[in-house]
Parts: sequence; C-alpha cells; structure tokens
Amino acid sequence: MREHDQAVYVISVAAELAGMHPQTLRIYERRGLLSPARTTGGNRRYSDADIARLRRIAELAATGMNLEGIRHVMSLEQEVIRLREEVSQLRNLAAAAISEIERRTSTAGTDLVPLRQSIQLFTEQPGPFRPRR
Repeated sequence: MREHDQAVYVISVAAELAGMHPQTLRIYERRGLLSPARTTGGNRRYSDADIARLRRIAELAATGMNLEGIRHVMSLEQEVIRLREEVSQLRNLAAAAISEIERRTSTAGTDLVPLRQSIQLFTEQPGPFRPRR
C-alpha cells in the first residue's frame, strides 16, 4: 500500500485538514462522494488521498455545483486519469513493438539482399529476343 493511501486520520482530524465539519464528511459518504476505510470496530479512517478528494469536493462546491454535479465531475476526472494511464501503457507497447520490428528488419535486411536481387531478375520484363552475335 502506498503511503498516500494509508488511512490514518480519524474523522475529526480529516475534517479539520479539509476545512470542513465532520458532519459534512458523513454526508459526502452517504452521497457516495467518499468511501473512507473502516477499522475492525467500524470507525472511519481517512487517508491523504481522501483529504485531497475532500478538498477537490470543496473547490467544486465553491463554484456553486451541487453534489450530483460534483460526483459526475469527479467520476470524469477519474476516467481521464485511467485513460491517460492506458494511453501511456499503449505508447510503451507500441514503442517496444516498433523497436522489435526495426531490430528484425535491420538484421533481416542484410540477409535478404541476395534474395531481393534474385527476385528482381525474375520479375523484370524481358525485352524482345535478340540473338547474341
């Protein structure tokens, strides 16, 4: 588990760090905007990632956006992050494939020169027959 994802803050500390009332965090959880970890005793524990999410919710709310709009925007932001990661992975795969193709064609290219010359000889259109003198 990354340090950023470790759930260590109780609700009062998380609320203070996010600049909110603890009841606001409970409302956000009920509305599905936040899912803090729970201890075996059922107490909420918030991570640094949760605090960052709460701050983002506050930014969006300050623009006058309602909670459903905030949920939608944050869902889209997560999708953008996921797609960027996917594009990055695909770029890496494409670069590796291109490197492999270039490697194969560079070594095969020198081996194929005589074969290419032979093919060219057999595919050239012969001119009219001219007897040798």
